[in-house]
Amino acid sequence: MGDRQPERYFPRGAVVAETLRLMAVHAHPDDESSKGAASMAKYVAEGVEVLVVSCTGGERGDVLNPRLKENASLLRDMGEYRRHEMAEAARILGVQHRWLGYVDSGLPEGDPLPPLPAGCFALTPTEFTVDALVHVVREFRPHVMTTYDESGGYPHPDHIMTHVVSRAAFDDAADPAKFPRAGEPWKTSKLYYHAGFSRERMRTFHEALLAQGKESPFAEWMKRFEEQDANPDAAKRAELEITTRVECGEFFETRDRALLAHATQIDPDGWFFGVPLELQRELWPTEDYHLAISHVPTRTPEDDLFAGLRDGA
Repeated sequence: MGDRQPERYFPRGAVVAETLRLMAVHAHPDDESSKGAASMAKYVAEGVEVLVVSCTGGERGDVLNPRLKENASLLRDMGEYRRHEMAEAARILGVQHRWLGYVDSGLPEGDPLPPLPAGCFALTPTEFTVDALVHVVREFRPHVMTTYDESGGYPHPDHIMTHVVSRAAFDDAADPAKFPRAGEPWKTSKLYYHAGFSRERMRTFHEALLAQGKESPFAEWMKRFEEQDANPDAAKRAELEITTRVECGEFFETRDRALLAHATQIDPDGWFFGVPLELQRELWPTEDYHLAISHVPTRTPEDDLFAGLRDGA
């Protein structure tokens, strides 16, 4: 798996009919390693072709690793560092990778929020961004796409825009009247949204760690959940229904190595790594998804993103 070239593509017409293909569309480099990475590694090991699309280069990311905060060159060349980090993460996961080519919008902070920077992904007209993703869909011809739901998973403008662009490209890639210069139409069979950061999962780990007399990295999460539940007027996002649980515990270590490859973005002592792998495998050995659209017959709950596609894909 480590010998796989992360930016190798199958040209149109070269993929044999029985090869299953998965495309994961993300906002920034590192998102692919924190959302669905273990299931992608599992599918790669099974012979599935997996392509990660990063909509932006993550150029406006902060240095989140305390061990690197004093390295001034990181801030000067953040985009270049993140390209190298993404290449290493793709190598670890065994996936192919494509940059969609747009500029990180940054996460606005303050009251009132400052305007987004000109030319960023979130402000680029969708006629261009959807066109770009439709080109990739029609080239790679995935059977399954994964992305974020309408909330983006959290309110980063690039995550929300990634949903908008992915959802439109899923439909438009199949329509010969849309973007006729983007290649031959391709109808992707299934679209999933990530549902990995569920309350149930966080609470399960939190309670298990406390029961073992250990400190839980999810205490603040539990506090926020309680505050939301105590305030019926608070604006809360309805939690996604988990329709599909992909068992992939044996690939959690691969997931963590890929995530640590994004050294500028990940604190190796942070909450992502606060639950021992064996406890994760025991209590929650799956990565979870919400089936948003299926053009093939399937029944939920599922245990496979390719349910309904294994025969005659």
